[in-house]
Amino acid sequence: MTTIFQYVKIKESDALSAATEAQLEKLHKKYPELIRAQVFFKMENTPAPEQQTCEIELSAPGPRLFATTTAVHFETAMKETISDLDKQLSKRKGILNTH
Repeated sequence: MTTIFQYVKIKESDALSAATEAQLEKLHKKYPELIRAQVFFKMENTPAPEQQTCEIELSAPGPRLFATTTAVHFETAMKETISDLDKQLSKRKGILNTH
């Protein structure tokens, strides 16, 4: 699976990229039909403490999957976003297997 990282309004972080890559690799082992992941890390301009956003778009056969989470830390947002994508993939797999 190809992973593309984009950092918006923040410096690029090798540690954050590596942690995200490891989490996405676990998802890829569970769902080998995944082709590509586009990961966006953004800093929102809001007065709320939750300003760090992670957006991930997955390419797989069928419609693309997308999830986004805003949290206090990028790591937390990334883990929650991947968890949401895992739920979406499990639902899609259940639908595809019943037909």
